[in-house]
Amino acid sequence: MAPKAESPRLVLLFSGKRKSGKDFVTDELRSRLGTDVCAVLRLSGPLKEQYAQEHGLDFQRLLDASSYKEAFRQDMIRWGEEKRKADPGFFCRKIVEGVPQPVWLVSDVRRVSDIQWFQSSFGDVTQLVRVVASEESRQQRGWVFTAGVDDAESECGLDHYGTFDWVIENHGEEQKLEQQLGKLVDFIHSKLQPSGCEDWAEGS
Repeated sequence: MAPKAESPRLVLLFSGKRKSGKDFVTDELRSRLGTDVCAVLRLSGPLKEQYAQEHGLDFQRLLDASSYKEAFRQDMIRWGEEKRKADPGFFCRKIVEGVPQPVWLVSDVRRVSDIQWFQSSFGDVTQLVRVVASEESRQQRGWVFTAGVDDAESECGLDHYGTFDWVIENHGEEQKLEQQLGKLVDFIHSKLQPSGCEDWAEGS
């Protein structure tokens, strides 16, 4: 039986630049672990939903990688910052409500305040994963530098954050990415075992 939503076995917080492949990596992990074990949570989901409601926009179109979303991106960033300043945990609380799976992959952590909220809420089961990709790789995936977006806190807030527990290099080398994902999947499975959970609770 899966633990209650208030007590996940493992919370992995993923961060990285636009087009680094955060969504690809988290979707790959979910497909290997299974949807009964693993949930992908996106902080941008409730942000876009609330923004769409308040501005009379199409929420579903804001979720995809479309020009529609890009047209509103900068204003969404500004609006989201205002919400976070008033309540740093506003979006974090929304995405964890009623999640039954024992493993949570938060695919789009962007700020120190996001990390602090999860660490204070879930403690030692929280780990940080940084997805990195070369500018060349990101450009091949459609990234173009956009002033007001790529130099904003939503993209740069964790550039100089201390130590990440995991760094996934996603430069387009499939074999290397496969090896890294394999190690992470093995780690996750180890924490789902009864003995692994006991070790994890002791901070091993």
